[in-house]
Amino acid sequence: MADTLDATTLGDLLRVASAPDFDRWREQIRKTGGCSNPIHLTGWTLTRDKTTGQNLHAYSTGDEPGGRLRVACGNRRASRCPSCAYLYAGDAYRLIRAGLSGDDAMNIPATVSSRPRVFTTLTAPSFGPVHNRPDTGRCRCGARHGDDDPVLGTPLDPRSYDYAGAVLFNNHAGELWHRFVNRLRRELAAAAGLTQKAFRESARLSFGKVAEFQKRGAIHFHAVIRLDGPDGPDTEPPRWATLELLTRCIEAAAVHPYVTAQVPAAGDQPARALAWGRQLDIRPVQAFNDGDDITEGAVASYVAKYATKAAESTGTLDRRIGELAELDQHQVPDHARRLIRACWDLEPLYPAYRLWAWAHMLGFRGHFLTKSRHYSRTFAERRSVRAEYRAAEQREALGLPDPDTTLVLAHWSYAGHGHTPGESALAASIAEDIRLNRETAREAMQDHRQEGTHDHE
Repeated sequence: MADTLDATTLGDLLRVASAPDFDRWREQIRKTGGCSNPIHLTGWTLTRDKTTGQNLHAYSTGDEPGGRLRVACGNRRASRCPSCAYLYAGDAYRLIRAGLSGDDAMNIPATVSSRPRVFTTLTAPSFGPVHNRPDTGRCRCGARHGDDDPVLGTPLDPRSYDYAGAVLFNNHAGELWHRFVNRLRRELAAAAGLTQKAFRESARLSFGKVAEFQKRGAIHFHAVIRLDGPDGPDTEPPRWATLELLTRCIEAAAVHPYVTAQVPAAGDQPARALAWGRQLDIRPVQAFNDGDDITEGAVASYVAKYATKAAESTGTLDRRIGELAELDQHQVPDHARRLIRACWDLEPLYPAYRLWAWAHMLGFRGHFLTKSRHYSRTFAERRSVRAEYRAAEQREALGLPDPDTTLVLAHWSYAGHGHTPGESALAASIAEDIRLNRETAREAMQDHRQEGTHDHE
């Protein structure tokens, strides 16, 4: 590692590594998972016995390296913090998988695996022909592009491409999803011969979805859609709730006139009725691989993968943009640059859409991973379980009694964030060690499972 560091970073690395409190600093960073941008806190905690008032344990950051405690930033974006994004992706996988196959720890019954459920992809419409890899293998430009060809997704003719329409669609994608879900409920009720009230009393639509940017910079959604009984996963859906009916209603809802977002004319921009593209993919989710259908694990992995990404794959920045000049500084590709410029140009025409504030997201301002309340559990619950486990682990290490018999007083203050150059290099090395240990453990587990399978053959 030292061979690749500049003199300033190397000098700072040696300073940190030779400090008398380096071992404690390294322990802090390991506990954050090798976080790239940890939050610094100062403060103290005091644990007392509720009955006697006796002080059982005292902690202060005054004894920590630099007088600070470092905690993980928790950023979901892999481009910002790979280690925290890894944890977020793991939670996303667990939550989506639980809604497909059940999870005893989350009190989600395994019977959800027998419900009507599909993996649906809703795409953006065309804003002009782009370089692609069609089934014929040859693009409209006459070339056969490779998988990693940077020209893929860029317009054949940038001058005629509807950049304004593209960023306005991204901006309204959340509204389109909301309209789609509402219309789908109406389609299901109509197909079952029920009123909306009767539908709510007999069935519930549950979903988990993730947003993904296509190479052309247009957003589309992948969604797990499931039919439950009226109380969600704990109740069985009615007999009329079949996979075929769910599929048919999704097809009808996606193209219904209600599922459009109206953008008024402004300046030189015409009025637009934004709607989903013609490409609609609906695939049943199976417990095991069965030909063309996809499995529960594959769906959960796919959702978790894109839950930690944003628009960086298109060449844009992963943070808000202050001035257009930043695009030159960071060598943003021409196509992404034109999309960002469209946000700049449209901002005064549609101030309520806040296009410039979300220009780094090419106009998209929604959440990347969302789910209905009854699909499975929440990220907050996952974090709470983790926090309770770590608290119990610490109480055991300190020999503290049951938390019901103690009172914890605390005071914390924000004291900054991030690493010095040397700390950053060391933290990256720690994060890599943790990643390799995880991969080794995963491979060992897979080998053990395969051996168990062979033993039963």
